[in-house]
Amino acid sequence: MQILRDLTALPDAVRGGAVTIGNFDGVHRGHVKIMNRLLRRAAEVKGPAVVFTFDPHPVRILRPDECPPPLTWTERKAELLASQGVDWIVAYPTDESLLSLSASEFFEKVVCDSLNAKALVEGPNFYFGHNREGDISRLQKLVAQTELSLDVVKPVIANGKLVSSSQIRQLLTAGEVGLAGEMLSAPYRIRGMVMHGAGRGAQLGFPTANLAAIDTLLPAQGVYAGQGWVGNDTWPAAINLGSNPTFGDASVKVEVHLIGCEESLYGQPLEVDFFARLREIHPFDTAAALKAQLAKDVQKVRQIAATFP
Repeated sequence: MQILRDLTALPDAVRGGAVTIGNFDGVHRGHVKIMNRLLRRAAEVKGPAVVFTFDPHPVRILRPDECPPPLTWTERKAELLASQGVDWIVAYPTDESLLSLSASEFFEKVVCDSLNAKALVEGPNFYFGHNREGDISRLQKLVAQTELSLDVVKPVIANGKLVSSSQIRQLLTAGEVGLAGEMLSAPYRIRGMVMHGAGRGAQLGFPTANLAAIDTLLPAQGVYAGQGWVGNDTWPAAINLGSNPTFGDASVKVEVHLIGCEESLYGQPLEVDFFARLREIHPFDTAAALKAQLAKDVQKVRQIAATFP
């Protein structure tokens, strides 16, 4: 997988294949279904499987007050798409010139001229062009004037719910990281930089990495089981997302105890997967009572993490 950001100098290897266009935030099971169809069409036209996405999301420029926190950052999105077998991702730097293109101009300039697409694959709720004037019906009419093929992939239903980025956000906001993970193609992940904290975790025997500069949606406050990643190294993780009421600290933090990790991670990036919510955050009468609960939490994390690959 390679990430490209410039349409004016695309390698020939990117052109003449099957293309899908969208935000693909989170890369959920509905997106995976689209990617599977994309790969089949790419094989049929004997070209690359190409994802065209936007960085940042157009809403962040058009209506920044209405833009929800993303579920993935661009590199993570590319990693997840690569795991599905996609050849290229074009993460186009969203700007006013792109957003001002009409639906027909976008189709002509991006799909036909820049990408020279032979096949298109989209979901039923695809919109494109200025003010989202283009929809699937408009796309079908534009495609009919060319030699391109167009596949419209039906959405995925999971647990009686339509799989969508907005539904996943609702689940995460409610702390339902397990259900969100069932809709995603991989456990929900955040990233941040490890910063110095108050050191209370180390005093209790459970040192934590305190995350700052997190740029994606945070799940609801609570204690979670998960996994931490530093490069290719990984450890089971007990995650405290919220305040520290036992010590009278009301500020919300993300504190990650990496089970078995003895390295100093200060100043390094840390990525954290969420597997399951263990409990709510609440105050304990004594530090000893909190320590006993943390020991139970860590044991549960070990058990849960062992069930994940």
